[in-house]
Amino acid sequence: MSTSIKKIIKNPGLLFLTLGHRGFLNWMNDKTYLSIAFKIRMGKRLDLNDPQTYSEKLQWLKIYDRQPQYSEMVDKYKVKDYVASIIGQEYIIPTIGVWDKFEDIDFENLPQQFVLKCTHDSGGLIICRDKNTFNIEKAKRKINKCLKHNFFYAQREWPYKNVVPRIIAEIYMEDEKDQELRDYKFFCFNGKVKALFIATDRETAGVETKFDFFDENFNYLNFTNGHPNAINPPHKPHQFELMKELAEKLSVNIPQVRVDFYEVNGKVYFGEMTFFHWSGMMPFEPEEWDYKFGSWIKLPDKREN
Repeated sequence: MSTSIKKIIKNPGLLFLTLGHRGFLNWMNDKTYLSIAFKIRMGKRLDLNDPQTYSEKLQWLKIYDRQPQYSEMVDKYKVKDYVASIIGQEYIIPTIGVWDKFEDIDFENLPQQFVLKCTHDSGGLIICRDKNTFNIEKAKRKINKCLKHNFFYAQREWPYKNVVPRIIAEIYMEDEKDQELRDYKFFCFNGKVKALFIATDRETAGVETKFDFFDENFNYLNFTNGHPNAINPPHKPHQFELMKELAEKLSVNIPQVRVDFYEVNGKVYFGEMTFFHWSGMMPFEPEEWDYKFGSWIKLPDKREN
């Protein structure tokens, strides 16, 4: 018996989530689907009439804050022009190429190190540190699987619904001091940064990723959300104030969005914009932080498409 089947037997709710992720529940309306998924993931009823927590308000925003420009902001190719028009081209990671099909990629013309990403999802990422040992067939299987998947239906994150699935290649980057590419992820609320977290150990084999949270002044926040804290909290990036300033420029008039940056050898690069951190379905420990983050979201007028 496979490990996946054993998990489903122990927790039947996983069957619902698995079917949803694989597209078998696309027929279900968003409110019903999210209510069931939220109960399974969070262990409590979803209140869309009077949401109070960050997790609840993200579900509300999925349904009632459907702005056409959000789709451009989550498209990993189109967002580059959007961001450059606001903060400047110097913060954009150079794109090597963009393709509709994996078979169109000419690997002979790619550099020794590069990154492949799908434009329409979260997780369609391939890092090549040495083209001489790069497993093209393995990468092809992963990318082609992602290209067939509409990321919207798994957790009903509306901005992804109509993003055209494509593949982009970017130059490979790594900070010399940290020996990895660290994410600095800023939680923004109507143009104001209120918190951030730093992801470390993301590419360390056999080691779980670490998330460490800080307030807007880089004071440490003692809670967890999805991953454990690092034993030794990461240092404050040199360009912290610049990244915060840029995040606020990009998040003006948006109820909430997470804006991610990298710092590579002292230079700042834009990463991505994420409207639904953990899709709003990952418990905060302690739970008071779910309410704290929720208090920062001022819900807009309803807009459904």
